[in-house]
Amino acid sequence: MPEQKINTGGSQILNATEILKEILKIKSGKTVADLGAGIAAYFTIESAKLVGDGGQVYAIDIVKDILSSIDSKAKMAGLYNIKTVWSNLEMVGAAKIADNSLDFALLVNTLFQSKKQTEMISEAFRLLKKGGKLLIIDWSDTAPAFAPPEELQVNKNVISDAALQLDMKLEQEFKAGPYHFGMIYIKK
Repeated sequence: MPEQKINTGGSQILNATEILKEILKIKSGKTVADLGAGIAAYFTIESAKLVGDGGQVYAIDIVKDILSSIDSKAKMAGLYNIKTVWSNLEMVGAAKIADNSLDFALLVNTLFQSKKQTEMISEAFRLLKKGGKLLIIDWSDTAPAFAPPEELQVNKNVISDAALQLDMKLEQEFKAGPYHFGMIYIKK
């Protein structure tokens, strides 16, 4: 990947624009959910720019202060297509978004923070339309001082097993940046 962008508000080094536009291919008018959007909400903001006024982006997080911050960032950026949703992603069915309603679901640097990774993937699956895509990005290198410890690193086999149980197909695996892997699954 060419130039990397630092996700302000965190230590994740990812080029959200390139990943969303060139690899995931988010287009105008689509519906996206950033599951575990986080304080920086970089993937939320970039998704909102790509889907435009005719699209919808949901920023989902369990921390209410983060959602308030995302609302402020969206308004300052002139983006009115972002809706914040408070939810526990570890509980399937908890997000107040209709089943089978999303074109894209994003789990970016979220799975390593949970012991219930399968449930989080299942919640993303529930929200996706048939043919919808799930983007998973997480740490692949725990050597840098800012990376989470190795015991928190996501095992790709857990992701693959969950996707297999949900009858999702791996479309692409890629290096998402110097410290992250990326995977895109399609809901059959």
